[in-house]
Amino acid sequence: MTKKHTLFILFNFLLLVACESAQEKTNRLKLEEQARKELEAERIEQQERLQAEQNRIEQERIKAEEVERKAQELYNRYINNSLANGATPYSTCFGGNQPCTEWGCSEIKVQGPPNSDVLVTIKSGNRVIRHAYIRAGYSYTFQLPNGEYQPFSYYGKGWNPEKEMPSEICENLKGGFIADSQVGKDDPQTLNNDVLSYSLILQQSGNFSTRPSSESEAF
Repeated sequence: MTKKHTLFILFNFLLLVACESAQEKTNRLKLEEQARKELEAERIEQQERLQAEQNRIEQERIKAEEVERKAQELYNRYINNSLANGATPYSTCFGGNQPCTEWGCSEIKVQGPPNSDVLVTIKSGNRVIRHAYIRAGYSYTFQLPNGEYQPFSYYGKGWNPEKEMPSEICENLKGGFIADSQVGKDDPQTLNNDVLSYSLILQQSGNFSTRPSSESEAF
């Protein structure tokens, strides 16, 4: 092999190496550019997720503030609201309080507590047949035909006439207390030309049973 031929082979080899190095560099640059784009896309996606989460939290905060604001407005509007003594706010569901004109009548007299308004319901079986709003310190007398009845007491403060109430027998019952509400009940009582008196006191000294109940059971 001549020296000229050897130099030619060496030149081609170096040229091939140079070409391969240039290709590798090109590939490396492409990979680096792809990796950079992927990182940038991931960064943008993370920012978008973070912004979406921040927007969600802000929307929830705004909604919570709006709910709280409306609740406070409702509280301020009705907290000192009471009905007339003897009012029947659920008359569209349960009717009014009719006097007993039949032979064989009894009475249930209810003295309201001094520190709370109360709405009393009288149930016969599963049906409310009498109800009345009794203001704090006032009393009300129900007239009923002889029979078995169960009284319920719904205490509270601040009467909201639009408050939706749970009921087992009335689908559109509205009106209820907005603060300090609780419900109690007595055992069923059989009346036969009797006068049954209750003194509703939110203490154990009262003679009305302190057994807990629920709004849905009372109504």
